[in-house]
Amino acid sequence: MIEPVVEPASDPVLAAPGQRRELSFWRDPLPWLKERNFSRGYWLFFSAAFFYDAGYSVYFFLFNLYLLDHGFNDRAIGLIGGALTLGSVAGTLPAGGIARRFGVRPLLMAVFAGAALLSAARAGWMWEPAQIVLAFLSGVVMSGWAVCYLPAVARLTSEENRTAGFSLIYSVSVGTSMVGGIVCGYLREWLARAGIAMQPAEVKRLILLASCAIAFAGLIPALRLHVPEPENEDRKTESRRAWPFRNLHPFLLRFLPLMGLWAAVLAAFTPFANVYLERDLRVPMASIGLVFTAVQVVQLLMGLATPYLFRKTGLLNGIVLTQMAAALVLGWLAGARSPALAVALYMTFAAAQWASSPGLYNLLMNETPDGERSSASAMTMFVSALSGAGATALAGALFARFGYPPVLLGLALTAAGVSLLFWLLVPSKETRGARDAAGA
Repeated sequence: MIEPVVEPASDPVLAAPGQRRELSFWRDPLPWLKERNFSRGYWLFFSAAFFYDAGYSVYFFLFNLYLLDHGFNDRAIGLIGGALTLGSVAGTLPAGGIARRFGVRPLLMAVFAGAALLSAARAGWMWEPAQIVLAFLSGVVMSGWAVCYLPAVARLTSEENRTAGFSLIYSVSVGTSMVGGIVCGYLREWLARAGIAMQPAEVKRLILLASCAIAFAGLIPALRLHVPEPENEDRKTESRRAWPFRNLHPFLLRFLPLMGLWAAVLAAFTPFANVYLERDLRVPMASIGLVFTAVQVVQLLMGLATPYLFRKTGLLNGIVLTQMAAALVLGWLAGARSPALAVALYMTFAAAQWASSPGLYNLLMNETPDGERSSASAMTMFVSALSGAGATALAGALFARFGYPPVLLGLALTAAGVSLLFWLLVPSKETRGARDAAGA
């Protein structure tokens, strides 16, 4: 029987003769980290990811509200968001080719420098055609991060500590975003108390530019990073795989279409969530900042809990459970009228969809050979971005035409269907092992 590849949330160590206890991140964080034995390269990449995620999580949380302050409607916001995602589509496959030919590190340099400059320009040029073009170019550059992330973590970790490595980066970078949420909500009030009067749009612009500077700081650890290249045999395997979509690994034939559908569901709602809360449900900006902070707390807890969840349920079952939870909450949100209830449901949805991400990426990395991981990562991001670009633009038009409740209900039904298809069509190593054992 093939053993499950998902790492336990904690490792057993001797507590007393004849007894064993499990290390917990919360009870024993330092021993927990020591047991994982992460490499120096992993911690350098962790630092770069920390700054990148801290900056852009605040940036993307606030940017659509910034567009609202400048008179952009749902349709325009959808077009701009769709252009960003379409840029990711255009950039993902070339970025994958660059990563394969020149390595991950040079691509990371371009991402940290280019993304910061383009994002700062987006905060300054408030003309719709310019916003669409700059969003597209930002998507092209940022696609390099998506391509680098998965193979870099996979090569800087082992199969034994990979799940913890993914979850730690996902979770800890969320911590800095908590502070960002508080700043987003209360900076204008703090400036007013200091005698500095600024309009809401000016305060948001200041936060957006500061977020770009924080993300750019990730270039410092990235300059010292060395990501191991695949072994020669893995390179030969990868070269035999025609780029990008011919002779796909059998797992990807099932995984990619469903990943695209799941990405479409997320892209159709997530960019508009804050717009829905502020404009339709009249949640004040200060409260939205606190909501963002609370979401980060919930996502932090969920990210650290995912290894335990996947150990108990199995990797694929854990993914399906979190996706189904997100679908149910999204359907409930469609009927919510109370701002307090809507906020609670939004936080629950964010936690559920966040918890599924480490599982999906871990499943992808575990099921593809090392020499094909850059290609698999690029193809996954390409499919996700392609479906997300259309979903964001279409959702903006649908929200403007029909309002939020009926569209959210349709998204909930779609999400539930996708989770069932994952369970039926994408068996992992652990489920294949269980089936082999059952047939033995």
